[in-house]
Amino acid sequence: MTFKERIQAVRPTRWVRFGIISLLFFLWVAWLGNWWVALAWLLLFDIYITGYIPFTAWKKSKNKTFRSVMSWVDAIVYALILVYFVFAFIGQNYQIPSSSLEKTLLTGDYLWVNKFVYGPRVPMTPVHFPLVHNRLPFINTNSYLDSPSLPYHRLKGLRNVEEGDIVVFNFPAGDSVATRFEDTPEYYESLVRKYGREAIKANPETFGEVIYRPVDRRQNFVKRAVGLPGQRLRISGDTIYIDGKAREFPKDVQFNYLVALSRPLDSEFAHDYGINNTDVYELRGEMAGQAAGIFGEEASEGAHFYIVPLTSTMIEDMSAAGALEAYVKYNELMTTANPAPNDYLFPEGVATKWSLSNYGGSLGLLIPAKGMTVLLDREAWLTYHRAIRNYEGHTDAYWDDDANCAIIDGKPAKAYTFAMDYYFMMGDNRDNSQDSRFWGFVPEDHVVGTPIIVLASFDPQRSILDGKIRWNRILRDANPDK
Repeated sequence: MTFKERIQAVRPTRWVRFGIISLLFFLWVAWLGNWWVALAWLLLFDIYITGYIPFTAWKKSKNKTFRSVMSWVDAIVYALILVYFVFAFIGQNYQIPSSSLEKTLLTGDYLWVNKFVYGPRVPMTPVHFPLVHNRLPFINTNSYLDSPSLPYHRLKGLRNVEEGDIVVFNFPAGDSVATRFEDTPEYYESLVRKYGREAIKANPETFGEVIYRPVDRRQNFVKRAVGLPGQRLRISGDTIYIDGKAREFPKDVQFNYLVALSRPLDSEFAHDYGINNTDVYELRGEMAGQAAGIFGEEASEGAHFYIVPLTSTMIEDMSAAGALEAYVKYNELMTTANPAPNDYLFPEGVATKWSLSNYGGSLGLLIPAKGMTVLLDREAWLTYHRAIRNYEGHTDAYWDDDANCAIIDGKPAKAYTFAMDYYFMMGDNRDNSQDSRFWGFVPEDHVVGTPIIVLASFDPQRSILDGKIRWNRILRDANPDK
């Protein structure tokens, strides 16, 4: 058939469908801001109108089995393409794997994350399987191709990240990965501090292969944005101060407490009061004796002692029921006010006198903003070098002790101007959260979206016949503090 004959053979209803699809396509191209993509319209024209490429030739086959198989393949391919675009540009479901945001979000919550609100990122690794994140199940290989890759570009959204937002983002320190530890809290840099880079490289049977993950293929984290670009953040006595002004605690914020209980904290006790057993530490022997000495007559002779994360509501409920005899915030008992070694806090080499509950020094930690310039003395270098090297692409950057200055791209640098906005993220389960206090700022190109609703929730500590499904959380607001 000639081109003219092909055009004349097209039914009016198909022209209407093609017109609607073309309108949606060009609106999408305008949103992308890349008119080279508009060339793909020629492919749509052929699919709907001219049919030079025989995508549907299988429909003319005389083999019934072949037609049946290909009809399923055709439907699956269309479904995967639709899922790809929905997940990339509108939203996606995510699971909460840890207790870092309890009690706002619980381990086992499945969330719908809105990518549209901040503006979706154009996929940086565009060739990937849409139903998994970075590994294909069973065959345990990458679910994406490293090439082609695209530079970071975010489409226009409804608003920017706001203080107090719960945000899903790609883990910034997850660029280098020891594959056997990728799904654990032990990220690569923490392993390096413990065992050394050479030991990790020399023992692949223990640590796995060390690989690089592109930004949008790094592990997904969810935390609360407590500090925005250009702000100074300081924590004093667990209270967050932004530019010198105190911020209220989220409604369900948790802290670790040393508690004296009237009965053992078994699984039923924990379930009744919403306590996550994975964060509970029981004191026995000499440690229990020390705890009894701390509480004195407040605790009965047969009291049971634990370190456990609690909200103010949980304390009230347990006290009213007579289960909680005495309690004290655990950080207040620590001479350093920090249950983790200070050497593990960010920025390494600067935060040596800081703690989880007293953080940021007297002035507060300055969060980088796009276009902001900082003078690069030794302390500033220790604070911002990862952002400069790993996030903004200046891999040839280091501190020269002899010259007492930073060297960036082969040139001495007394100052640096940031190319991106950054955020400071923390969990509501404050003393059991691996967050920005440990691994630093979250760059804007790592931001995925914000959860808006809990789709479903499953308690990992219960069986299906014993309350595994949390019915009261289904379709619940994922960020009730906003």
